[in-house]
Amino acid sequence: MALATFAAAVGKLRYLDRRGAVAHESPCHYWFASYSSLYRAFLGFFGRERYRLGCEVCAQEEREDGVRIRLADGTEESADLLVWADGIRSTGRGWIAPGASFRYAGYLAWRGAVGAGDISSSTFAWFQESVTYFLLQPGHALAYPIVQADDARGPGGRINWVWYWNVEAAHLDAFMTDRQGVRQPVSVPPGTVREDLIRQLRERARLDLPPQLAEVVIGTARPFLQLIGDVEVGRMASKRACLIGDAAFVARPHIAAGTAKAAEDAWQLSRSLVQCGGDVEAALQLWEPAQRELGTRVVARSREAGGQMQMEGTWPVGAPLPYGLYNPGDSEFRGRWECEAGEERGT
Repeated sequence: MALATFAAAVGKLRYLDRRGAVAHESPCHYWFASYSSLYRAFLGFFGRERYRLGCEVCAQEEREDGVRIRLADGTEESADLLVWADGIRSTGRGWIAPGASFRYAGYLAWRGAVGAGDISSSTFAWFQESVTYFLLQPGHALAYPIVQADDARGPGGRINWVWYWNVEAAHLDAFMTDRQGVRQPVSVPPGTVREDLIRQLRERARLDLPPQLAEVVIGTARPFLQLIGDVEVGRMASKRACLIGDAAFVARPHIAAGTAKAAEDAWQLSRSLVQCGGDVEAALQLWEPAQRELGTRVVARSREAGGQMQMEGTWPVGAPLPYGLYNPGDSEFRGRWECEAGEERGT
């Protein structure tokens, strides 16, 4: 499967000023994908028959010769190794690293996406070319193209956007309570954000954002909300179970390393298992220290970038993006970039 079938290539980094003029532009080499397109691509890579979707794991029991899990429907399964890759609200974290908890960063994110029919054709085309940032004082917003093949309107490109708002913890209930009056713990999904909040979002967009970004935000039918914060664990593995990705360390989105961190955790785990000849306990002991150090560094770097961009207002216009897993810039994808990006755009 070609990369361009589930990710959008971007060759420009732009910073806007308040009027919508380009305050800075420089070349970059990034691919952006929506979670849904990446998820469906991975299902296809591995084979859907290998998955049991909709099955919640509610208990684990580690034994000398393996690990046993119990599913919510009462069935049990056994394995040599249990890998918890269950995200920010990980169940497995409660067993392997009890006490680790989400720490609110002091701001939340408004998110959404628009298709070609939701905004003017000129604005849609303009955002297809770049990853675009606007710096408020303090605060920031950004937008970038994605491929979203599962949209009900059919396959095609979208413009994804994020706008971060500083909100004191004492005022979070007002944002995180949905249309049914339920206080959501981490995010308020599309279609469930209260109308009064959506009106407030659109009013602020008209007042505070450059015209292009305001058009994208206002044109989004179902924006949603996400709390921003960190999770750090002191332990990623027990005898026969481990945490990878956001199940272990949750970093703020600013360095765009969450997916890369999860992939690196999985890749290094496979290498350790091979190196240890399939000895699960030895492999986990070999694997854990370096991945725990990586997770700690990613959280620290994303916290620093978030502080400068969102809380302090000290991130300079024109600065290179902090994207990268180990270091800024290491996630830029060159190699076949020019070829595949050209194929995607029909050039």
